[in-house]
Amino acid sequence: MTGIHHMLVHFPEAFWALATLMILVGALSRGRLAEIAQAALLPVLVLSLLAALAAIVSGFLVWPMEANLASPLVRNHILMALWSLGLWTLITALAWQARDAAFIDSRRWALVFLALLGGGLFAITGTLGGHLAGAPTAFSALVGALGWNVYTTFYVPYWVLAVMVLVGLGCAWLGVREFRQSRSPKRVKSRVTIS
Repeated sequence: MTGIHHMLVHFPEAFWALATLMILVGALSRGRLAEIAQAALLPVLVLSLLAALAAIVSGFLVWPMEANLASPLVRNHILMALWSLGLWTLITALAWQARDAAFIDSRRWALVFLALLGGGLFAITGTLGGHLAGAPTAFSALVGALGWNVYTTFYVPYWVLAVMVLVGLGCAWLGVREFRQSRSPKRVKSRVTIS
């Protein structure tokens, strides 16, 4: 079963790397290639989530939970895998909700930022998996330069958690406000008269 997990983890990594590239191409360029990247993004994102769920479930089936929780390296790997899944789920939801408008104005920069952050998270997840498999990479040195020792549990100070919650609540508030404004009769009427 260990081999199955090792095989399955490459699918979400490949799909997320492809999605990151597609977001960058779709947001930073124009023309036919950008249109193709924008149109094909959502199916790639959906496939990546299915692959990530299969990889995470297989990882939990391989090793007993007691062993997972006893090792700081495994806890970090699980934490980063779940953060990656959560962030890419958010990107998928945004792309699904916005559809063609995802690459318009400031939305495209939000997608670029989230994709780059998601790329960093799955890279850290992969390098931690490499440590677990006995094959550390040069990327581990970058993680170490950020102040993280992969063999101790990553801790986030409480003030960082508070800032994250406040940013999340602020983003949710902005999203609800924008949604309500886009549905207001005045804005809908102005769209109809312009068309």
